[in-house]
Amino acid sequence: MSSQPPIGQISPVMNAPGVPVIRNVNWGGLRTLYIKEVRRFFKVQLQTVWAPAITTLLFLVIFTVATGGKQPVHVGGIDVPFADFIAPGLIVMSMLQNAFANASFSLLVGKIQGTIVDYLMPPLSTAELLAAMVGGAVTRAICVGAAVTLAMALWPGVHLHAAHPFAILWFGILGSVFLALIGVLTSIWAEKFDHAAAVQNFVIAPLTLLSGTFYSVDKLAPAFRAFSHANPFFYIISGFRYGFLGTADSPVLLGGAVILVIDAVLALLCYWLLRSGWKIKN
Repeated sequence: MSSQPPIGQISPVMNAPGVPVIRNVNWGGLRTLYIKEVRRFFKVQLQTVWAPAITTLLFLVIFTVATGGKQPVHVGGIDVPFADFIAPGLIVMSMLQNAFANASFSLLVGKIQGTIVDYLMPPLSTAELLAAMVGGAVTRAICVGAAVTLAMALWPGVHLHAAHPFAILWFGILGSVFLALIGVLTSIWAEKFDHAAAVQNFVIAPLTLLSGTFYSVDKLAPAFRAFSHANPFFYIISGFRYGFLGTADSPVLLGGAVILVIDAVLALLCYWLLRSGWKIKN
C-alpha cells in the first residue's frame, strides 16, 4: 500500500503551497552564510589579516622614525606624543579599509564567476543576506584591528591604554559597519574588479588619509578644516582616538550620532537595492 497521499491532497507533514516553513529569522542559514564569509578571508589570512598589520606598522615606523616625528601633537588642549597620537588612527584606518575590501568582494566575485545564485537561491531574506555579509566584513575588520594593536603594542615608544573602552567599541564597530555597507553598495554596482578598485583608490583611500590620521585638523586652514569636518571618516578616527587618549579634536557625541545615522541610511539603501535585485538579478 502506498504511503504517498492521493493526488491533490497535501501531506500532513508538508506546508501548503505559499505557506512559509521558516516564519521568523533563518538563524541556520544566516549562521552558515556568515561562516562562509569568515572562512573565505581566513583561508588566506596571511594576506587578509597579517599583511595589513605589517603595512600599518610600516606607516608607524615611517612617520615616527624616518621623518623624526618627535614633536608632540596638541589635541583637545593637551600635548600627546606623536606615536601615541597616530597609533589609534592607524588601527581604525586599517579596520575601515579591510571592512570595505571584504564586503566589496562578496557579491562582485559571484557576478563575475557566475556563482551569484549561491547568494540568491538559499531561503534567506534580504535582511539576513545583508547581515551575514556585513557581519563577515566587520569580523575581518576586528581581526585586523587586533593584529595591528598587537603589533603596535610590541613596538617601542607606543603606549596604548584604553581610556574609554565604550568609545573604542562604538567607533570601531560602527565605523567598520559603515565601510562594510559601502562595500556592499560597491559590489552591487560594480561589474568588474576595476570598478571596486576605483572606489578603493579614488574614494576610500583619500578620505581615510585626509581625515586627521596623521595630523590634528586644528592646525589646518579654515577651508581645509571645514572639509575635514564634512568627512565622516574624521569622526570615526577622532572618536576612536578619544577611546585611547581621552581627548579628541571633534565633538565625540556628535560624531557617534552622525556615524549611527549614516549607517542606518546606508543599511536601508543596501536593503532596498538587494531587494529590488538591481544589477544582481538582471
